[in-house]
Amino acid sequence: MRLQLALNVTDLQASIDYYQRLFGVDVAKRKPGYANFEVAEPPLKLVLFETTDAADRLNHLGVETFSDADVLAAAEKQREAGLDVDLQLKEDCCFAQQNKAVTHAPDGTMWEWYHKLEDLDNFAGTAKPRCC
Repeated sequence: MRLQLALNVTDLQASIDYYQRLFGVDVAKRKPGYANFEVAEPPLKLVLFETTDAADRLNHLGVETFSDADVLAAAEKQREAGLDVDLQLKEDCCFAQQNKAVTHAPDGTMWEWYHKLEDLDNFAGTAKPRCC
């Protein structure tokens, strides 16, 4: 597993340049208005969404898992803890198809535990750039 941090940025290319230097890794996926990095150390999936107004820099948080079993276990653990969990299977989101468990903190911050099933060519989601 690795932590996911999704940020809203106003200048995608400048942000890509910065994070490449900061973490010493190349972009893993680049699409119009979107980029992500897979950082080994620290274990991090960094996602950038380009927007004209990035006053709210945080888009969402998540934990990328590498199996559906981890997603289901996270959903069950969250339910047992009394949290409302939205289990989304084969959800198209952010240039990928995913299985995920989504919950929201009291302030509205979205957390997702997800497993990427496959890459997609097109951005999928209902409210770009906050697709998830």
